[in-house]
Amino acid sequence: MSEGPPLPIAELCRLDLNELRRTLPMDEAGDRFFALVCFVKAHDRFPGDQALFNDVIYRIKTTSAIRDPLRVFVTDKEFCKVYVGAEAGHGFAVPTLAILHTPKQVDAFTFPDECCIKPTHASGQVILRRNGDPIDRDRIRRWLGLSYYPVWREANYRTLQPKIIVEPLLFGDIDIPDYKIFCCRGKPRLILVNMNGRSNPSRTFFDIDWVEQDFWVERQRPALPPPRPANLETMLAVAARVSRRFSFVRVDFYSDGQRCYVGEITNCPGNGMERFSPSDAEARASRMIFART
Repeated sequence: MSEGPPLPIAELCRLDLNELRRTLPMDEAGDRFFALVCFVKAHDRFPGDQALFNDVIYRIKTTSAIRDPLRVFVTDKEFCKVYVGAEAGHGFAVPTLAILHTPKQVDAFTFPDECCIKPTHASGQVILRRNGDPIDRDRIRRWLGLSYYPVWREANYRTLQPKIIVEPLLFGDIDIPDYKIFCCRGKPRLILVNMNGRSNPSRTFFDIDWVEQDFWVERQRPALPPPRPANLETMLAVAARVSRRFSFVRVDFYSDGQRCYVGEITNCPGNGMERFSPSDAEARASRMIFART
């Protein structure tokens, strides 16, 4: 598609994302225009050159940075473990029980009574099996035909080969918190804790000294913030080693306070579309993440 001046904000906001997914060419220009529409719809402004969180994510998504071979490599959930093992030690990668490549392998595999099942080439898809719950093999087989790239036009997903990964159910629970550590130039800067309990899910920001921050995205923080994990220093050290080859990346951990595992490495958190609250929150979070100190 031809490059030209952007349409007015109001006109971009009226565009339908599903229609754009169907009609935009699957190339760099199409990806950039889709990212622009997503950004404008989310923030009611154009992206700029400033070091604001969502603007930085937008620049990663719309430049050659997103196609960097290392970013592509760690996007694959199987290969991410190889990288984590090489940088931080294999004890910090979630164990792998099986990799399934074909529908026949899915049909033949005996899934453990308690396990985590997900595609290596997508985001947001997971089955947490407990107590021998029935397995939806049709859903798992459909994952093998899934391409995540057209959903948000993150080009790091474009060339990934479809696979299913089976992992143990960490710590024997499905409601464990996960710790998302935002790293800039190999330095952990900000922590987002997702409490995944079904009754009261919440997201709370902390600095690396575990001082709670008074801003949030999406779900508000709980009345009682989660306690500082006993192994926080270990997670910060691992995040520093894992992120050192990236200008910016988020390293996501699962932890029970004693043991911790890198669940994945996230190149574009929120796709550059997350809304911070209150109004000055994105600027404050951005200074914490990107300040050159």
